[in-house]
Amino acid sequence: MASYIRTARPRWFTIVAALLVLWGVAGIFAFYSDVTMNESRLAAMADYDRRFFLTRPGWFIWVYGAAVWAGLFGAAALLMHRRLARPLYIVSLIAVVVQFGWVFLATDLIAAKGAATVVPFPVVILAVTLFGLWLSTHAGRRGWLR
Repeated sequence: MASYIRTARPRWFTIVAALLVLWGVAGIFAFYSDVTMNESRLAAMADYDRRFFLTRPGWFIWVYGAAVWAGLFGAAALLMHRRLARPLYIVSLIAVVVQFGWVFLATDLIAAKGAATVVPFPVVILAVTLFGLWLSTHAGRRGWLR
């Protein structure tokens, strides 16, 4: 059994955790906008975007939800200094990889819109998720989480 020596958390840790919570809230807003899509918003989309939205597999929204909710709860766990942050970020990472793996490997999105248009933001999402996982691991090793 490993013993953990608790050390004082630096101020930057709380600030970064709070920023990750804000990022998570933005993700929840995007998810909410997706699940509450209505006819008028669909009608305003370009043809390709409307077809893409309407032909996603049924599991896609569940994976999207898992990614954003686990990310938000992971960030909140960091802010509350809980070790639960790491497993939550692992769930979020798996869901992000599945979600964007399907988008980029099973659709023609890149061919239709171009890599420069569609790849950067998912890369940022992946990077933030990996950072949250790293931070939760680092904080756990430093004894900042209980």
